[in-house]
Amino acid sequence: MASKQTFKVCFCFRRRFKITVSEAPEEIKTLFSRYSENGIMSVDHLKRFMNECQGEEKATIEDAQAILDSLKHLNIFQRKGMNIEAFFRYLFSDANTPTSPSEVYQDMTAPLSHYFIYTGHNSYLTGNQLSSDCSDAPIIKALQRGVRVIELDMWPNSEKDNVDILHGRSYNVGICHIPVNHLKTLTTPVELIKCLRSIKEHAFSASPYPVCITLEDHLTPDLQAKVAEMVTQTFGDILFTPGSELLAELPSPESLKHRVIISTKPPKEYLQSKSITERNISEKKGNDTANEEETWGKEVPDHKDKFDADDKDLDEEEDSEDDENVNDGERKLQQDTALEYKHLIAIQAGKQKGGLEVALRVDPNKVRRLSLSEPQLEKAAITNGVDIVRFTQNNILRVYPKGTRFNSSNYNPLIGWMHGAQMVAFNMQGYGRSLWLMQGMFKSNGGCGFVKKPDFLLKAGPDNEVFDPRAHLRVKQILKASESCIILYIGIAGVPVDSVMKKSKTIEDNWIPAWNEEFEFPLSLPELALLRVEVHEYDMSEKDDFGGQTCLPISELRSGIRAVPLYSRKGDKYKNVKLLMHFEFVSA
Repeated sequence: MASKQTFKVCFCFRRRFKITVSEAPEEIKTLFSRYSENGIMSVDHLKRFMNECQGEEKATIEDAQAILDSLKHLNIFQRKGMNIEAFFRYLFSDANTPTSPSEVYQDMTAPLSHYFIYTGHNSYLTGNQLSSDCSDAPIIKALQRGVRVIELDMWPNSEKDNVDILHGRSYNVGICHIPVNHLKTLTTPVELIKCLRSIKEHAFSASPYPVCITLEDHLTPDLQAKVAEMVTQTFGDILFTPGSELLAELPSPESLKHRVIISTKPPKEYLQSKSITERNISEKKGNDTANEEETWGKEVPDHKDKFDADDKDLDEEEDSEDDENVNDGERKLQQDTALEYKHLIAIQAGKQKGGLEVALRVDPNKVRRLSLSEPQLEKAAITNGVDIVRFTQNNILRVYPKGTRFNSSNYNPLIGWMHGAQMVAFNMQGYGRSLWLMQGMFKSNGGCGFVKKPDFLLKAGPDNEVFDPRAHLRVKQILKASESCIILYIGIAGVPVDSVMKKSKTIEDNWIPAWNEEFEFPLSLPELALLRVEVHEYDMSEKDDFGGQTCLPISELRSGIRAVPLYSRKGDKYKNVKLLMHFEFVSA
């Protein structure tokens, strides 16, 4: 059984000064004396510590010896084992991580619809949604972080003879109208071919599992034909194409290793030119993102809150209009182009006409992808929550940020995950607490970009009942954590009944502070819960300053005393900045 003892946490602010490794606190010394003899922890002692205190019941003598061997380079290491300083160093080392080893361990042979997928939104933007440049650089960075879904908005270039990637909407902001062709000049577009080549080069740098490219299509038939040629020539044999057959079930991530798949709305038999629906967005709607630029970003919105009732934001790929005024020659060209273009599409997107209930109908002979904006999902969750879960058991649901998030902020991803949405699309170039949750979720399963959904989201019960995301389930277990830092915020992000945030005591003018505090968190659905940790510099006269953060999937937390690394606001890991924390799972 894990020790009930609490432990201190040391934290140093690398932005201001560097502190050498401090002396082990009394609690660690007491623990060391329990698992050592004459000031030395032998390999046998270390194995017993791993079995009893760290909850690693299967740890062997060989495992303990490997840890000792990894510390031999330290001058403080003793020939027969570790002294107290070496033990303290080990506790803070990368060998003592808070989550399971960084390897893929989940079953990867189920259909794609059975996984949460690391998904980007407007993946080519370098900054805000209105005036930032378009580039392949954020696409490369996203792929290097393990993102598996890249979104590209395709538009004709200025000469109408090639394809650019650009965020080209039309907005009415207050009394100032910005038409589409003017909006395009606010950013520097990037050519589609450059994005495709960068995706091919970096697609599998962080994960061997498939990369999905979702295309927003604003092209004429001749340019669609050009896209088909570019995609085919760029990806060659690694492009997965299902052929003319409609998929009745999605393939698995395992079967699609090192493959690229395309998802977009298929062209109609006679593809017509598209007109662009102008967006009417009032100036007051932009206010919800203003505070996101604060030092550490605003708090994650509670997904019990209501979104704007009048938000009519629709996905570009869903709201095209048709022009029937085409002649027979144009129809023939469009038909040929449609066949070439349609052949590329592995996951067909689009929603059926007739409202939400029709859109969520499950076709046993065909799988597809449906896109909803965050406010659309929020509304649908109230009236059709069970239908959404049933739809996502076999089909793909993509959720994307509402159009008023001009500065590339994000929303609470839990609202999508708790309804089974696989593609919760985020602005990866942004930052803030919502993005930290996204990054925390996909630390799971070796960081491969695919996380198996809990069984209760995948299977119907004996009476064909489906999980109701609004139900309150009984408490199954309790997470305990003891900590020490300047000031620490710790809590849970999960379903509404589990979500909570707590704050530690503060100690002034002490750069190596120590606490003896314990927090308990009842969990009803630990499979959908993330541990949130934030460190702030407490200042009596000024506002707290951000120090570091991390989000960890509860399902992969290891019990015992663990070194928890901290990350920047943008998710970059700090070097040698960690918290020492004690985790214990206790049955209710």
